Amino acid sequence: MVPSLTASYLIFWENFTCLDVTQCMLNRSIIQVALSYMDFNPSSCLPQFLTLGVRACVWCDKHLKMSLLSSEDSQEDEHSSVFYQLLVEILRFSASTFSTLLKFTDFGDKELMDTVEIFILEALNLTKDSISEAKKIQSFGSEILKVAHVVIDAVVKLCKVRSELINQEVGDEKWLRLDKPAIVDHVINITKCAIEKLSQIGVLAANDGGNSVNILNVSWKGIVSLLQIGGGHFTEVDVANIVLTLLALITEPLKCAAQAWSSSLNEAISVTEAKRIFVPVKFYLINAVKICSLYPHQAYTVYKEITECVLKITCFWIFVSNENLLKCASVVITELLEETTLNLLLSLLNSYKLKLEQKLEVLEWLFTNKGDSHSGLDCPTLSDCNLAWVNDIFCNSYESMSRAKILILGRVVLFINFFRYSLGLDGDMKIAITQKLYWFLDVLVEEDVYSHILVLQFPLLYGSGKTAELVRQPMFTSLLQAFKTFMIVICSSTAWEELESFLLENFFHPHFLCWEIVMECWCFMLRYAETQMANNILSKLCSLLKLLASSYSVFVPYSSFRKLARSICMLLTNGAQSMVNEVYMSLVGDGKSQLSSIFCLALFMEGFPFDLLTDELRKTSIQRIISDYFDFIDNFDEASLVACSSGLFGVPVFILSASLQSLQDGLSHIDERARKFLVAISSNYKSTVDKVIKDRYLQLFSETLGIISYFKKLYTSNDIEQVIMEIQNIFLSEPPALLDKCKPHLAQFLAGLVHMEISESDDDAKSCAVWELYHLLLKERHWALSHLAITAFGYFASRTRCNKLWRFVPEDAALSYDIVSGVESDQQRFMVEFGKFLKKEIALLTLAPIPEQLELLGREGFVLKQMVQKISAIAEEREKCEVMEVDHKSQSHKKRKLPDGINRGVELLKNGLKIIGDGLSQWQLNDFDTTELHVKYLTQFSQLEDVITHFEELTGSGEVCSSSMQSNSRA
Repeated sequence: MVPSLTASYLIFWENFTCLDVTQCMLNRSIIQVALSYMDFNPSSCLPQFLTLGVRACVWCDKHLKMSLLSSEDSQEDEHSSVFYQLLVEILRFSASTFSTLLKFTDFGDKELMDTVEIFILEALNLTKDSISEAKKIQSFGSEILKVAHVVIDAVVKLCKVRSELINQEVGDEKWLRLDKPAIVDHVINITKCAIEKLSQIGVLAANDGGNSVNILNVSWKGIVSLLQIGGGHFTEVDVANIVLTLLALITEPLKCAAQAWSSSLNEAISVTEAKRIFVPVKFYLINAVKICSLYPHQAYTVYKEITECVLKITCFWIFVSNENLLKCASVVITELLEETTLNLLLSLLNSYKLKLEQKLEVLEWLFTNKGDSHSGLDCPTLSDCNLAWVNDIFCNSYESMSRAKILILGRVVLFINFFRYSLGLDGDMKIAITQKLYWFLDVLVEEDVYSHILVLQFPLLYGSGKTAELVRQPMFTSLLQAFKTFMIVICSSTAWEELESFLLENFFHPHFLCWEIVMECWCFMLRYAETQMANNILSKLCSLLKLLASSYSVFVPYSSFRKLARSICMLLTNGAQSMVNEVYMSLVGDGKSQLSSIFCLALFMEGFPFDLLTDELRKTSIQRIISDYFDFIDNFDEASLVACSSGLFGVPVFILSASLQSLQDGLSHIDERARKFLVAISSNYKSTVDKVIKDRYLQLFSETLGIISYFKKLYTSNDIEQVIMEIQNIFLSEPPALLDKCKPHLAQFLAGLVHMEISESDDDAKSCAVWELYHLLLKERHWALSHLAITAFGYFASRTRCNKLWRFVPEDAALSYDIVSGVESDQQRFMVEFGKFLKKEIALLTLAPIPEQLELLGREGFVLKQMVQKISAIAEEREKCEVMEVDHKSQSHKKRKLPDGINRGVELLKNGLKIIGDGLSQWQLNDFDTTELHVKYLTQFSQLEDVITHFEELTGSGEVCSSSMQSNSRA
């Protein structure tokens, strides 16, 4: 009875679209009757039910489109109402049919399987169109969405059940064979069809503004569930296109948000509003991660699009995080998207299915400077970046954005996130990321990155689960912490060797920010390393320091010797006390040799942790430093200064000046003796005409000025006037440029005048001298010296009792000039700018990512980058020259031999030089009253010594006579 009844359904069902309500009523009755008989005996009439379902879906889809073409007024008439009821019934019939198919383990013949495939296609087509137009069907919209949800769920279950039956029957390997059984092809066809249609439905639901959340969930979850069929071997499905669809869904909400916020943002975005925007984004990201993990090979074909999507999300987060009205939005992005966004990349990079070469290609695309362009989207700097510019990221095509400069900051933040989540990286990726550290330092040199990394702040998650804590941190701080996390993660892996090589190669990095990062890593390593390892590192560094030591390099702040000394001091600050003692004794020892004095001076100038020495060693060192200083100034005269050709004359003065901050006791009587020494230096300086000698006097004068500035007691004594007058005589009698090296200590001394009573009378010579010295300093236009001058005057002005501060300020003070023209000066402008400076000094030491601040840092970064490029170019050129010199020497030795006469002549010169040195020593011992003539002879002898030594090196004799000559000349 049932087969004949179902056959009659097909007879009465008209395929053409009805012209009146009666046809809809008839079709509705047919569907209702068919539904009532669905559970009675479906096995005998399954083909007829499927055929009826196909006809009903096709007919209803056509009718739906025609109904919506009619005017809105007619949509609520009787015909429309009956049709929409029929639409709901057909969807229910489709869902029931799918549920019925679940009961059959036998798929039937080829014809039946083909009918099932057609029915699934048409049912999903009708479902998709119904969802698309549900908004327009006001009375039945919600009911249509509910039934559509049931249909989708039923289709997904049917595909999964039939797949499991296939696996039980034929096994997994049959999925990959070219000659697949018909039932395997059938399951592949229905699953492929379902995935494609669900993808379309998922897009429709995503674009419905949150009104179809249930449809959105069931469709995309269904896609992921179906893609798991066959163990990720569904090559027939265009997985790459599905990934691209998800990427578009991910970026669309961000694009809309950027457009809205860039055009009109007058009040803060709430957490609720932010979650409304970003929760769907996380949903799409999670599904994209799952699909890419299942099908990494197909996802790899669109890895450029994936990386671009990740970079866009990161850039969006960067700029949102630094907008005051978007603080809540940045927090929500951090909580919802940060880790999941990185997981999208890790789905490729951690996949065991991809070859290492493929993973490295992804990393190379992300973290390389090759192909970076300055497109139309780029500005001179990123200081003008705002949400309007971020909006351009989403509005431009992939081709124009892939290597755009604006994304460089996103690459940097993404690299830092790799550090933070490095625990989830596999072994190969840890090595690959470590190898990319060189790129990371190179990109930090870029002025745009440099400026932003110093001022940007981000909300970051620390911990996991219930212990997770959100902390707002400066970007540079988060970078250092992330780097340390990465070091901990790879400490026991093969990547550690790569890291050690990187840290060693960049120990002398020319860019200070990169050097700070490298040294922070070294300090972190030394702080937690085993004692033996730490001692071994410091021992090797000290050995290198001994090789670099020279009387010249110790006075050059950025020489390799000074930089290495600075690095050792930083490491010692983070090390154990025993390490500090060992290094100090190894380098300085008893302080009696010339080399130990060089080490002592270098260490103190670079911040040696003197307080970490043991009490006994610290006390002994203080006594020796002060004793050496007193011995030097007690025996000071011009003859001894001239006789010292090494440039180390007066090193006890330099050591005391550099160590004063560390010395806490034993400083009695230094101030008075330093004052007398300053007067002696000033007197000798004015009576000397030799340029070299005058320069050495100035060095001693500058350091002694710094020593005097340390003692407040001296400022209140009666002898301070003599000191001030001597200083005035020196600074006003010489060209300003000649005394530039003395001006930092002059600023320090003038700031200390706050402890002295200053008369405001024009008749007071001391006060006039102070005014003139401040005039000299405040006229300075070099930015560094000008800053020192203003800082010193600010310290003095905020604490002095003087009422007429204008006397200290010259009319042509550097701060008085108009910034634009630099020609017109105004004393009133000085006071305004000076007031701004004082306010900045007392303000909180925080930087804000305002355009002015970023622009200034950008300029600074550009200068630093040029410096690094010059240093690198010089190093490359020097390396080429050294190679050529080695080749030239080898050729020279092969082809030429110097005549014996030259070697014999050099020997005679050496002997003659020794005789002259002995004669000068004897002359000095006889103490003739010809000091000035003796000094001239010593000067000429020193120059002759240098010439003969250099000539000897040219001959290649290998004998060095400088040490014996120096000992003779200083006897």
